[in-house]
Amino acid sequence: MHFSTQPLSYRYIAPETYPDSEAAAPLVLDSPHSGTEYPPDFASALEPGILRTAEDTWVADLWGGAPFQGVPLLAARFPRSYIDANRSPDEIDPVLLDQPWPEPLPDSAKVRLGKGLIWRMMDDGTPLYDRKLSLDEVRHRIEACWTPYHDKLKSTIDAAHARFGKVWHINCHSMPSIAAAFATDKPGLVHPDFVLGDRDGATAAPEFREFVADWLRGRGYDVAVNDPYKGVEIVRRYGNPDQGRHSLQVEINRKLYMDEATLRPTDGYDKLRGDLHDLCAALINWSRAQV
Repeated sequence: MHFSTQPLSYRYIAPETYPDSEAAAPLVLDSPHSGTEYPPDFASALEPGILRTAEDTWVADLWGGAPFQGVPLLAARFPRSYIDANRSPDEIDPVLLDQPWPEPLPDSAKVRLGKGLIWRMMDDGTPLYDRKLSLDEVRHRIEACWTPYHDKLKSTIDAAHARFGKVWHINCHSMPSIAAAFATDKPGLVHPDFVLGDRDGATAAPEFREFVADWLRGRGYDVAVNDPYKGVEIVRRYGNPDQGRHSLQVEINRKLYMDEATLRPTDGYDKLRGDLHDLCAALINWSRAQV
């Protein structure tokens, strides 16, 4: 686990090859849960090895060929268990707080699972904290991590849209081979190789989802659509097909590329990384043909 002294407001990355070089296509990728730099103010009750199981381990690297093809890939450096960039900033769990939040909080299925903006528990139900969080702690995490990540993602998507008139965005994630007790509403579900989510067509035109699904199936992968993952805050926030903005969440089964206990890559890692490189190339050609 790496504790960085870099100011938290810089804990997002846009690879050096973009935006300094021109984008090759109206395509943008982001990985909000790959962060491994744990802030010293985290003060969780859990050991580092347990906290790391919340990460989308290796996902940013699996898609890491994208910038070399002229496609921006934004990846969080802060960990998901510190603050989850794929949640709305008002999905705050009141059980975690040492006093009431001053504004009304929405009903949230993720908060009920203990997986709101700031997680209350791990996938197996283990509490992250042996204390309550102050309102200032929560506000600091939003201002230092959530807001700059979304500001950068929005500006990157907006730039591609302005240049090409349309934009296709992939929100990159991973999932365990079997859903844990507090991970989803379907604990114990055996996951397919990939799950594509566009909130039942609300965040992208169906052609985008269908192109990705057909391409992956052509490589021999088992692909499900909008079940059990439909997409959460990021695709909801940035997907608007009526405006030519298409956002698709892509979940990859961790069994394809890593040992889920040790988090180390397996023999399948290089094949999957190569396939995702080829998928990105196919999406470059496909998206260019749509504008």
